[in-house]
Amino acid sequence: MSLRIASTSGAPEAIVNALPLPVVVVARDGKIIDANVAAENFFDVSAQLLKRHLLRELVPFGSPLLSLVDQVRERGGAVNEYRVDLSTPRNPGERVVDLYVAPLPEREGHVVVMLQERTIADKMDRQLTHRGAARSVSALASMLAHEIKNPLSGIRGAAQLLEQSAGDEDRTLTRLICDEADRIVKLVDRMEVFADERPVERAPVNIHAVLEHVKRLAQSGFARHIRFVEEYDPSLPPVLANRDQLVQVFLNLVKNAAESIGEGAIDGEIHMTTAFRPGVRLTLPGSRSRVSLPMEFCIKDNGPGVPPDLLPHLFDPFVTTKASGSGLGLALVAKIIGDHGGIIECESQSRHTVFRVLMPMYAGNGSSRTPVEEPEPAEAEAQ
Repeated sequence: MSLRIASTSGAPEAIVNALPLPVVVVARDGKIIDANVAAENFFDVSAQLLKRHLLRELVPFGSPLLSLVDQVRERGGAVNEYRVDLSTPRNPGERVVDLYVAPLPEREGHVVVMLQERTIADKMDRQLTHRGAARSVSALASMLAHEIKNPLSGIRGAAQLLEQSAGDEDRTLTRLICDEADRIVKLVDRMEVFADERPVERAPVNIHAVLEHVKRLAQSGFARHIRFVEEYDPSLPPVLANRDQLVQVFLNLVKNAAESIGEGAIDGEIHMTTAFRPGVRLTLPGSRSRVSLPMEFCIKDNGPGVPPDLLPHLFDPFVTTKASGSGLGLALVAKIIGDHGGIIECESQSRHTVFRVLMPMYAGNGSSRTPVEEPEPAEAEAQ
């Protein structure tokens, strides 16, 4: 790689490659002539292969990025553009970025393009919203347990007494009252899980053993018609978690994936992947500390995808696409992962839906390796 920037250190290549943001240099004819390591990761192509392509071949047709590059060449000044989607069939999934495009003074007609992915920041914001929604359900569940279950018990008891002296036609109505009362109680019982603030028993858990157990359960029942693909990182350390709750989380995600694919699909696939992704951190509310979440576990399916209008609210309580669903399954998943110090997010488009769980790693001393106290830059300079 031969990207050149102004530097007094004598190591411009190392500086550019150390940047966490993708950077590419585009020639006058639109051909990519240089790219840093972050750009290789973003486009999932090596720098040598990137140099064989024109910029327009790597971005969506008619992308605003192309017009920005032309604008920079004409005006000779830098421009910014926010929240631009660069997802393509070559690079599926959510690819929303902020763009910074500037001329390269040393080479006439050449421009530098820097990308900043918005997905991680948006995921953090949405996850905090999910947790707030879960807390609202917790308060609602506590209220319902006291204000609804007791009256329902009385209603059901009265219906049973009436049933003893009712005729056949009326007995059908009393049975309906009992059945509906039982259904409401079951719904309240499910919601009471959100109000359970007791400490969870945790231990070092091998995530691959959890995923293998979930796969066996799925293949013996609701997902027997679906092909499973496993892509695991065998070097992953354990996570400090409650094994039963993790089984509940991933069984829910796999079941949702199977239901999305449907029973009639002949090419249905569910991919289960694990990876170590250093560098993902979450700032805790009301604190200046940041939590490192390097453990990534994904459940991917090739179903029709989640409707775009539903995607931002997918983990909110009572949101569901199922005719008979309660909308509490994914809300409970988000609560469990949040209680373990992690986050969960979904990216979806047709035939490519990914539920991604990010969690802290086990420190080996009975706790997760989190939070990581890191002072803000101003504090660091003052010390």
